[in-house]
Amino acid sequence: MSPVLEGKVAIITGASRGIGRALALRFAEEGAKLLLTTTNPERAAGVVNEIKAKGAEAVAMKADISVENDTKKIAEKVMQQYGKVDILINNAGIWYGVEAKPWDAWKVEDWDRMFAVNVKGTWLCCRAIAPLMVKQSSGRIINISSHIIKVPDAQYFLAYALSKSALYTMTQCLARALGPSGINVNAIGPGFTATEASLVQSGSETVFENVVAAQSLKRRGEPEDMAGAAVFLSSKDSDFITGQFIVVDGGKVML
Repeated sequence: MSPVLEGKVAIITGASRGIGRALALRFAEEGAKLLLTTTNPERAAGVVNEIKAKGAEAVAMKADISVENDTKKIAEKVMQQYGKVDILINNAGIWYGVEAKPWDAWKVEDWDRMFAVNVKGTWLCCRAIAPLMVKQSSGRIINISSHIIKVPDAQYFLAYALSKSALYTMTQCLARALGPSGINVNAIGPGFTATEASLVQSGSETVFENVVAAQSLKRRGEPEDMAGAAVFLSSKDSDFITGQFIVVDGGKVML
């Protein structure tokens, strides 16, 4: 059986670690050619080397998605490198170092940075890349949101939760706007996942115990668990699916 993404070109933002890295490695296994964006070139170089060791093709570039000119450079780079783009995964976002706190304890600068990257940055990437997909009358955009928008704990991560809620709405708006051009837009909502960003949080072991206790599947989520949904939403098997939000959290949130 041929890899399901053979011949496809995918951009994955924030691909140097965590879920982004797991997506990159899986997409490489499925035959995709990759452009990985990062704010940490050294870490991303390691991911590129892993992918090339598997016999796949990937390049990385430094880009801050909250900067409009950087997102334009992503569009330029993918066309220079591959001549097309089929898939955009908006994975980059701020989560590392975020701690639970009361709703009114957030600093204004933290709030602004969260929205600049998680919301505006995702929109800027879509605005830069979608026209390339419109020209070819096809494409897939996958936004990485979070299941936190559907759980009571959202009150303790208010700025983060609201930024991810914005991606939920953005997904539906873009699905309607871009559908006539043959572009599918969907979102994935990971649960509390064992990424580097989650594992460094204070009390993470206790958090994982509580999260797993509330899940239907009794193990913690791993970055690799997100890859299957992303591959599905990027493949022909999801040709008639758009504007949807798929939660991948072991059955804690059920829509």
